[in-house]
Amino acid sequence: MDEIKAGIQYAFQTHNRLTLAVSGSGHCAMEAALFNLLEPGDTVLVAVNGIWGQRAADIARRLGANVCELLKAPGKYFTPQDIEQGLVQHRPLVLFITHGESSTGVLQPLEGLGELCHRYGCLLLVDSVASLGGAPIFMDQQEIDVLYSGSQKVLNAPPGSAPSRSVSEPVLCFTREKLLRRKTMPPSFYLDMGLLANYWGCDGEPRRYHHTAPINSFFSLREGLAVLAELGLENSWERHRANCTRLCQGLLDMGLELFVEEERARLPTITTVRLPDGYDWKDITAFLMDNHGMEVAGGLGPTVGKVLRIGLMGCNSTSDNVDRVLAALRDALKRCQRSRL
Repeated sequence: MDEIKAGIQYAFQTHNRLTLAVSGSGHCAMEAALFNLLEPGDTVLVAVNGIWGQRAADIARRLGANVCELLKAPGKYFTPQDIEQGLVQHRPLVLFITHGESSTGVLQPLEGLGELCHRYGCLLLVDSVASLGGAPIFMDQQEIDVLYSGSQKVLNAPPGSAPSRSVSEPVLCFTREKLLRRKTMPPSFYLDMGLLANYWGCDGEPRRYHHTAPINSFFSLREGLAVLAELGLENSWERHRANCTRLCQGLLDMGLELFVEEERARLPTITTVRLPDGYDWKDITAFLMDNHGMEVAGGLGPTVGKVLRIGLMGCNSTSDNVDRVLAALRDALKRCQRSRL
């Protein structure tokens, strides 16, 4: 467990002691963050430009928080001016923002947002499930208060298993200050960060039993973090950037249109391409699976029926795989039925 904590701290680029893995999915990490940060009546500002902002807002409302949404069209990102306007207007306790919006393929710039939030007495909560290891993120340097991610993306750790349910290991790093200022207990025992901090040896006290951990998932997560450390963060970031650029250029050369127009805002791990006129996305994805053994996803949330989503993450982010997916997509567009209406 200590080795996993060290690996997470390296991936997050933080010295924060309250660093651990949550036994559950990425959604579980999102809930752990919101459950421990928010109390009924607290104001949270949620930056919504895709499904994960929508989900965070939904969870926060269930907690009885005062949820204010800062909206951008899918495919767009938030500027510091957008964020500051929301902070001035709503004076939130927490700002939630998604670094890698997998439903739209947007990479959110984080530079300056931590300092901006702290200027207005607000905590910065960042979702990096789809971006960790594939795009630069510096928790301490960027003054991020709470950061979480998942194991099944760039880390390539498979989902673990437990009777009757499937889990993966999300990783999370937390600020202690809010925990100490809470007036009420967190609504979930399972996700109580105070209890989890002790379980993971983050509080300097003797460890106490909290729950039965999914051990196989822990070993998988440890290996994924070790592979990332051996490769090096900078090398991983560059590999994902280069292969994303190669993929995007190949798609443009085919006459296709990228969903995220601005190059710097494209998520290196997940590329979104607009569905060509006349095609049914289900026909294309089924053809790719049946004829090429390749899974390309349709849209998610606000992009359903509008895009194809191509993931190149971790060991799958290679130039050979870029060429494979481009060739397979050319084949699909030639052979799938196209409506002339």
